[in-house]
Amino acid sequence: MKAKITLAKEFKIGEIDKRIYGSFIEHLGRAVYGGIYEPGHATADEDGFRQDVIDLVKELNVPVVRYPGGNFVSGYNWEDGVGPVEKRPKRLDLAWETTEPNYFGTNEFMKWCRKANTECMMAVNLGTRGPEEARNLVEYTNHEGGTAYSDLRKSHGYEKPWNVKLWCLGNEMDGPWQMGAKTATEYGRVALEASKVMKWTDNSIETVLCGSSSRHSRTFGEWEATSLDIAYDSIDYVSLHQYYGNHDKDTESFLAQTVELEEFIHSVLCVCDYIKAKKKSKKVINLSFDEWNVWYHARVNPVEKWSMAPEILEDIYTFEDALVVGSMLITLLRHCDRVKVACLAQLVNVIAPIFTKTGGGVFKQTIYYPFEHMSNFGRGVALNPIISCPKHDTKKFTDVPYVESIATYDEEKEKMALFCVNKSLDENVVLDVNLMDFEGYKPVKFISMDGYKAEDLNGFENPFVKPHENNLPDMDGTMLTADLKPFSWNVILLEK
Repeated sequence: MKAKITLAKEFKIGEIDKRIYGSFIEHLGRAVYGGIYEPGHATADEDGFRQDVIDLVKELNVPVVRYPGGNFVSGYNWEDGVGPVEKRPKRLDLAWETTEPNYFGTNEFMKWCRKANTECMMAVNLGTRGPEEARNLVEYTNHEGGTAYSDLRKSHGYEKPWNVKLWCLGNEMDGPWQMGAKTATEYGRVALEASKVMKWTDNSIETVLCGSSSRHSRTFGEWEATSLDIAYDSIDYVSLHQYYGNHDKDTESFLAQTVELEEFIHSVLCVCDYIKAKKKSKKVINLSFDEWNVWYHARVNPVEKWSMAPEILEDIYTFEDALVVGSMLITLLRHCDRVKVACLAQLVNVIAPIFTKTGGGVFKQTIYYPFEHMSNFGRGVALNPIISCPKHDTKKFTDVPYVESIATYDEEKEKMALFCVNKSLDENVVLDVNLMDFEGYKPVKFISMDGYKAEDLNGFENPFVKPHENNLPDMDGTMLTADLKPFSWNVILLEK
């Protein structure tokens, strides 16, 4: 099979906001306890943070991590997680029917962020609480001093403010499973008032309005339009959440689900721009895709009710999952002019690229690698690749291109990266890339993941699904030719 990609400097989609490579830590399962935080572990530092996990997070180069939820945040009292640990209350977490001991809270997470070279995307509780508690948290984390909550932070041993810049106004507030779920009008009002007083407390922050919890929600579209119409003038982003699975064991349709992802992004952008036009506003609302991943392997995990940090939602990812994650990242970058923030949900143990054993080791899941590649190499601007390749139909989608691709270009460093997924299960693709006005650029590395079965996975004893380097593609002038193996993830790095 043959395919062709044409690239030029003027085919610019937009600047890539580094926060598009964000992730997520929720007080859920072993994400915190036994994940990023495990005092007594062989690698734990003086704060109880697992250094083996921090090392892998640094390799992923994650610029922002959303915290502390997720469904958890809609019943969370942030005051429970600050101050002397021995005085913190244990609470029932109704979201996941577990017990939250509050050994780990806001300041611990902020310290962890510093050590992991990342920043916090803080979520506030607009379920069981409201604007007052939200603005108090902004004062606690961001105000210099001389007020009740900034001085409370100082009394807890943190003299300097944390300066959290990005804030989620609740989580999935349309969902009946959410504590304090609301109608679109109810939510729009509370989100507006919360965002107002939070920004009055610190006018340097940005806020994210909750979009629908799913594209398939009954109120999808109407929810965005109603809540955004109310809160438009105060907020900066609208959130999207999307998980994909392969319940039907239909690999071709599973790989093709980015067709639906494209439609989802386009639909929400249409609503944002409709409200912009309706208000005759010059303000552009961008998107925060603050939950996305493959998630279906471990949706049902019976555990003891009210236990602490049980092993729930611990998906072990397959090779085909890695290809879908890579395809989803490509889709997000194709919309980087409007998708400014995205959070792979989640980071450790709970539907995550990093998996630990409590008291033991750690391994990289299959999905770790596409994320690592794009986060480290996919910087600068995104270029729209003009792709010519055969298409196919699956049981669920039509006209699906066999090759999915995006290119990035860092003009200052004179580097390029081309990311491709070959979705054909059994055919090589001979890929010709016309680099147009990128004279002098040569391939320096060709990385791929290929040759694995769809169901292959990694584990503590046998983490064998991993990328490898290939011979460099042929180069003739500005024409590059590469061989993409069937059912594969591919990264071609070029330098001038």
